[in-house]
Amino acid sequence: MAQSPNLETAVRGRGEHAPAPVGGAPVIRTQGLTKRFGQQLAVDGLDLTVPRGSVFGFLGPNGSGKTTTIRMLMGLIAPSAGVATVLGESMPQSAGRVLPRVGALIEGPALYGFLTGRDNLVRFDAADPTSDPRTRSARAAEALERVGLSAAAGKKARAYSLGMKQRLGLASALLRPRELLVLDEPTNGLDPQGMREIRALIREVAAEGTTVFLSSHLLDEIEQVCTHAAVMSKGRLVVQGTVAELAARAQGRLVVRTADTEQAAEVLKEHGVTAVQVLDGQVEGDPSGVASVGALDESLPELCAALIAAGVRVRGFGLERGTLEDAFVALTGEGFDVAG
Repeated sequence: MAQSPNLETAVRGRGEHAPAPVGGAPVIRTQGLTKRFGQQLAVDGLDLTVPRGSVFGFLGPNGSGKTTTIRMLMGLIAPSAGVATVLGESMPQSAGRVLPRVGALIEGPALYGFLTGRDNLVRFDAADPTSDPRTRSARAAEALERVGLSAAAGKKARAYSLGMKQRLGLASALLRPRELLVLDEPTNGLDPQGMREIRALIREVAAEGTTVFLSSHLLDEIEQVCTHAAVMSKGRLVVQGTVAELAARAQGRLVVRTADTEQAAEVLKEHGVTAVQVLDGQVEGDPSGVASVGALDESLPELCAALIAAGVRVRGFGLERGTLEDAFVALTGEGFDVAG
């Protein structure tokens, strides 16, 4: 895959900005949004709120209803029930007014294989009735530079790798400043370096004031770039909130590093630690029961002292914070693809 060595540097060169302030009317809101395909219930009564200025992660396994939801939000399919508003307008009824204010990459880019990457962008831009034809070439060149495809601008799109096609699709969404950027699995097909570069670009776009709605099945991706998130499972919304709030739902694990693992495990169990696991050189467990008579942060020093008093040679002791993966498993009881 052809890559520009300057993309991540260029992003940093524009300044490390914080995301735009979150507030005002929600950019996306759904109430009871439902979609059936025959007997299959793909989306079931979705109530979703996406704050303005957020980088919003829409999270769930493949087949959980994420892409169907996005297609309804963008007016590509009509809901079976419920309502959706995007930028304050009802969808799909107001698609003509809403979509010019939205950049989107859904289910992979639809490209003309016989055209070059540059000509594809020119064609996409020409389809926008609000675009200025006098600055079309300059916009296409800038968008190609932002996604690291300047060197491949003259190559036919059919010769692009999957990752390059994904970058070109993202470039089409960035041809003009948008109020909302909707991305469905934007790092699909990219190698680790390409993923890092696209994540940096998403942060930059958000810092410029665009609300970003990012659908992904990669928990690592959501944790790295998003301020808010919602979790879907089997067509239903499990939970939504800030990323920190969702991760906080997962109880941290107590980790004791010691050569005396069996002895340490017995002491932990005696003091209320549950789900104790003895691993190579350490013991892990759920400390929630330890705090039955007081705050956990007050009980942990006493637990450490009990280990030492029992003769356990403690080399390390502490809590490892919960992650989005922990929260997802705790909320749904399901495993999750966390490759990133």
